[in-house]
Amino acid sequence: MVWHIFLKDFAVVFAEKNVYILKKKRWLMVKLDIQEIMDVLPHRYPILLIDRILECDDEKHIVGLKNVSANEPFFQGHFPGLPIMPGVLQLEAMAQTAGVLLTRISDGKGGVPFFMSMDKVKFRKVVKPGDQLRIEIELTKVRSKTARFNAKILVDGAVVSQAEMMCMLADEKVTG
Repeated sequence: MVWHIFLKDFAVVFAEKNVYILKKKRWLMVKLDIQEIMDVLPHRYPILLIDRILECDDEKHIVGLKNVSANEPFFQGHFPGLPIMPGVLQLEAMAQTAGVLLTRISDGKGGVPFFMSMDKVKFRKVVKPGDQLRIEIELTKVRSKTARFNAKILVDGAVVSQAEMMCMLADEKVTG
């Protein structure tokens, strides 16, 4: 079933599990499932660290979701008897979420997103099996193939980690 809503400045279409928004004469898909994420990112299990995109305005804001399972391979060694998601993997989840947005705003230029730098990193609480990570990204500066962004991860509404980061879109030839 497909639903259409037309308002003054934009239109919304609900089709199956996706929502599409017509804004500035451009259709925006605001949700992505795991298959659609894998169509955009080169990462695969076990290093693909986002399960869904909940929101994306295709301009400067994106929200990703990661369900942290007790079966994650990193829990075997970090730490036996006290499983905690490593902070570097939280940073990677932030970078991957930003990478999805960067590839979507690149206007079809293609490329592979690469994490470049991080500043003001803070880990505020531990992430444990059963937690659901809400990964919020705000782009603060965009150039032709690079972007700076503020990122934070929330669990149950509380910030567990945050950082200022930078990533770039590299030619696929560079990775080949």
